[in-house]
Amino acid sequence: MQLPAYLKKLPLPETIGGFARLTVSEWLRLLPLLGILALLGYLTIRPFLPKKKKQRDSLINLKIQKENPKVVNEIDIEDLRTPNVCYCRCWRSKTFPVCDKSHIKHNELTGDNVGPLILKKKTL
Repeated sequence: MQLPAYLKKLPLPETIGGFARLTVSEWLRLLPLLGILALLGYLTIRPFLPKKKKQRDSLINLKIQKENPKVVNEIDIEDLRTPNVCYCRCWRSKTFPVCDKSHIKHNELTGDNVGPLILKKKTL
């Protein structure tokens, strides 16, 4: 069986110890082949690796106002341009940092009581 021309030109040592004597330029010439072999090895063993479990939703609020059904704080601010601004505290909002009410589903799934931070324009 004949090796392709690319493989014939590679500086493959005859022994394991020969790898220690390769120069930097010889190692650079071996990198594409070693990368392909590593990828093939990974793809071969991948089906046998343990599957990662999907992270379940967990509680975010561990101790603040746990006696309340939902923790919502309102702060009055004089210099606010809009009447109300709601900021997400559940980290699930698709419009983060603005609240999109994702906390409702999160609270139903986990039994948590997290809610938004509401900034209100202070009326004088």
